[in-house]
Amino acid sequence: MNRVEQYLAGKLNQRVAAGNLRQLRTTRAVVDFFSNDYLGLATTRALAGFMPPFGNETTGTGSTGSRLLSGNSVQAEELEHIIAQFHNAEAALLFNSGYDANMGLLSSIAGRNTIILSDELCHASLVDGARLSISGRKYKFRHNDLNDLEKKLARHAGNEPAIVVVESVYSMDGDMAPLAGLVELCETYKAQLIVDEAHATGVIGVNGAGAVCAAGLQDRVFARVHTFGKALGGHGAAVVGSSLLKQYLVNFARTFIYTTALPAHAIQVATCAYRYLASDRFTNEPLHQLIAYFRSRVADRENKDWKDSHSAIQALVIGENERCKILAAKLQQAGIQVNPIMHPTVPLGMERLRVCLHAFNTKEQVDMLFENLYA
Repeated sequence: MNRVEQYLAGKLNQRVAAGNLRQLRTTRAVVDFFSNDYLGLATTRALAGFMPPFGNETTGTGSTGSRLLSGNSVQAEELEHIIAQFHNAEAALLFNSGYDANMGLLSSIAGRNTIILSDELCHASLVDGARLSISGRKYKFRHNDLNDLEKKLARHAGNEPAIVVVESVYSMDGDMAPLAGLVELCETYKAQLIVDEAHATGVIGVNGAGAVCAAGLQDRVFARVHTFGKALGGHGAAVVGSSLLKQYLVNFARTFIYTTALPAHAIQVATCAYRYLASDRFTNEPLHQLIAYFRSRVADRENKDWKDSHSAIQALVIGENERCKILAAKLQQAGIQVNPIMHPTVPLGMERLRVCLHAFNTKEQVDMLFENLYA
């Protein structure tokens, strides 16, 4: 091996020794408790009637280039209009993924003296977006701790721009950000709030418009990121906010400017998903009923290792890589797909089983999960 390959092999061997080497796998499990398909739009026929046949004499398979060159379309602009109206915002801008949206947003809007304060459990895409910005003033505050955030705002916020970054529903713990308190603090200290709504879109609120709209705070939040690859069953994302923000991102967000635009099919899927959410046919109530049932089973066990969550994400902290893998394998052998989440995805000692609940899951499947987990 050459020196580069020696370095790569050494890093992989460290992962093997720690018991957390990542590998690609396929699965044919009977019960899905592991995907982000919360509403079943990706794997069921829930969108039947909203999805017209794809393709005609004017529609190809690809977008041919970036939005600023050859890749823009009437359909993309119509989807942005639909998304802005649905989430009660002035404007929306499409990105190729939630990762691209978070990276492009945070890396572009911060100047050298901009203060970035992010929750310590923010997703890697938000962490990387802050890292790629030219800001020299980046700090983390303790998870969902308004007191710690206020101390840091009081210490750092002044005449320079300040940005607070959170998720409405956290992807590994499943708990929700204290949005009302965050908004109050940001207004007090003249900071702007960015909320990643990836795991709330379609799930939180009567029409699935997300946690910010459900709380009536849409006019007090600087920017929100809504992704299509989870509950909406497609691919891509949008940043929603002011028309000024959209125009700025078109000019400065590198993950928007320098990439081939979403293809027509991805835009069509997202458009149909939003039409479904806005229709009389849509309800996420069955999912919330299942979440309530799941929490009743957790309460029966009186197991403090379950994270306190009332979202579709439930987490059982195990605290050890090998034990996580053993329990996950036991469930998989019973036909139940639950993934182990290990360090470095989560901090050392916080390794866990992550259970994702879906509208298509049943109470009987939840019972099956608990029976096998505690057998």
